[in-house]
Amino acid sequence: MSEYDLPAFIDDARRIALAGAEPADCVLDIAPLMQKLLMGDRSFLEARHFRADPDHYARNAIHLADDGGPSLYALVWTPGQWTPVHDHGTWGVVGIVEGVLEERNHIRTDHAADVDRGIVLARGGVILLAEGTVTTFVPNPDHIHKTGVPESRARAVSLHLYGRAMNSFHVYDVDAGTRRLIDVPHNES
Repeated sequence: MSEYDLPAFIDDARRIALAGAEPADCVLDIAPLMQKLLMGDRSFLEARHFRADPDHYARNAIHLADDGGPSLYALVWTPGQWTPVHDHGTWGVVGIVEGVLEERNHIRTDHAADVDRGIVLARGGVILLAEGTVTTFVPNPDHIHKTGVPESRARAVSLHLYGRAMNSFHVYDVDAGTRRLIDVPHNES
């Protein structure tokens, strides 16, 4: 039996996503494939996929779909680096390659999903994602969280498959009760 490799994972994820399934069904079908990819030969991960940035977490593109389909990134956090509080506006499947990634969740309690002001967020739970762990999220309700690595932990590296090219997302100002759409850069592979 041959190893499950990156091209097979991308093909399978694309087929599932383009079949028109609901986001919850996409992540249900793709999560075991991410685990299979993580448990196999990781030689598809090259030095460029582990690039870090001293100022903020790094997003390293592995596969970008030309047609808006699923795209895969390797994200690298060094100790003390965090995302802002954000959502994705799409579904996603995340697999941990190295270290422990911490996710701090927020829950929107104002129930007005289409507005950018008057947002009320309550802090939710914390999830510690260790090497080999797979997690998922879907929009509607948005998965609002911040992710990173406390200064006391070692670097974390994770694979993020999103339902689209992840070039923008909403960032929340919890104290002001606002959100805004920002562009999100990545390193090309």
